[in-house]
Amino acid sequence: MRFTHLITALAMTISAPFAAAAYDQHERTEEFVAEVEKDYGIPAQEVRDWLKQAEKMDSVLEAIQRPAERTMNWARYQDIFLTEKRINSGKNFLETQAETLAAAEKKYGVPREIITAIIGVETFYGTRQGSYRVLDSLSTLAFDYPKRPLFWRELKAMFALAREEGVDPGTIKGSYAGAMGYGQFIPTSYLHYAVDGDGDGKRDLWGNPVDAIHSVANYFSEHGWKTDEPVTHRVTVSGDQYEPLVNVSRKPKHVVSDLTAAGVTLPTPIDADKPANLMRLEGKQGDEFWLGEYNFYVITQYNHSKLYAMAVYQLSEALKD
Repeated sequence: MRFTHLITALAMTISAPFAAAAYDQHERTEEFVAEVEKDYGIPAQEVRDWLKQAEKMDSVLEAIQRPAERTMNWARYQDIFLTEKRINSGKNFLETQAETLAAAEKKYGVPREIITAIIGVETFYGTRQGSYRVLDSLSTLAFDYPKRPLFWRELKAMFALAREEGVDPGTIKGSYAGAMGYGQFIPTSYLHYAVDGDGDGKRDLWGNPVDAIHSVANYFSEHGWKTDEPVTHRVTVSGDQYEPLVNVSRKPKHVVSDLTAAGVTLPTPIDADKPANLMRLEGKQGDEFWLGEYNFYVITQYNHSKLYAMAVYQLSEALKD
């Protein structure tokens, strides 16, 4: 053992007895336990026993404060999510899961390429689901992250879904923010939108691609996906009247006629009264302008980033070729 490694090992040994108290002893534990019992009917002692197993993870607190999204533009997104490897793997997923994807598309009205692209962007088609123990990551964020209301709610939901699905919460793995499975559902989304795609009585989004595919499709359907409607269009602009209309909201705030009157030129005719947004993205050749229709907004319901939504859309288009 190298000297530096020995020092590190000794430091860890010495500091271990002084580690932070378990989450079953936190100052807000009883408040949390009472809420879980009230909201989901889970016995208080069962919740305490789960919290006793949870460990604080400083790496989670560090990661949540430096999300990659802050430093990325559209050009960088393309380099990550529109690679030949991801496209080819997506086409293979489309082939191997053809029957399931066709059934989900027919039932929910969501294109198989969109479903596949979501899973491709989130977890490289189920192969990169996250290595964090969700019990640890969500407990850390719920109790020790200042902006914790969201994660407080998600930790409660995680206990509920674990009990509902008959899963040991200590075995659930996911992202540092508690997203899980092929489609990286957070616990509240799992409870509300996950479905049993193959009728075996379980909603397994970790190991069952059938459940995962149907659940992603159901999520989009429940959020208002418009079957056979476009997602977005590349447009050009002139003058400067369009500037106040760029990137103003996720949900379409204008109609097409507002945008064309402000100097936006469409690639094909579109109903003047159709709701739409104008987006500007920093691409590889400079600024790109896109008109987003309602289905683009639906994709941002899955992840609020317009860069994410554009990556999903363009990956889905590449999968059609």
